[in-house]
Amino acid sequence: MTEILLIPGLWNSGPEHWQSYWEGARSDCRRVEQSDWQTPRRADWVEALDRAIGAAAGDVVLAAHSLGCATVAHWAATAGVGTREKVRGALLVAPSDVEAPNYPTGTVGFRPMPLEPLSFATIVMASQDDIWVSPARAEAFARAWGSRFVDVGNRGHINSDSKLGAWPEGQALLASLGA
Repeated sequence: MTEILLIPGLWNSGPEHWQSYWEGARSDCRRVEQSDWQTPRRADWVEALDRAIGAAAGDVVLAAHSLGCATVAHWAATAGVGTREKVRGALLVAPSDVEAPNYPTGTVGFRPMPLEPLSFATIVMASQDDIWVSPARAEAFARAWGSRFVDVGNRGHINSDSKLGAWPEGQALLASLGA
């Protein structure tokens, strides 16, 4: 069975976030826990992701949100071949623009955003009215990473405030990646 690793962004994903719904409803989902959700260091977040992928019994599909997307991109740029080969795909939702002037302070080492192609199948989902990434920048990330791009309309940051619940649309795209 393919395991789904949930990779939240800055401040983690609260109980009304789609990642939390998936974690509670699906036996194949496991959250990648970080030691510091408020002032994260890239090296720590990438290491936690690498450990979680390495600990998986088989293949994994990543479901990342916001700063979690940047974490995946940084991890992919430095991961060993054996660990990278365990990743069947990644759903990259609302990839926040860590280089934007309005990005929250407190994160360390996430700039610049890696823009190399990812070695596994990816889908970038973005909203037209996300305050943390412009539609053009999200599309640029998708192009650079070799991802399929999905515009979800006006859904804000595609988080708890978006009131998506179990988010069937996201689960369908996750399934298309082999999860």
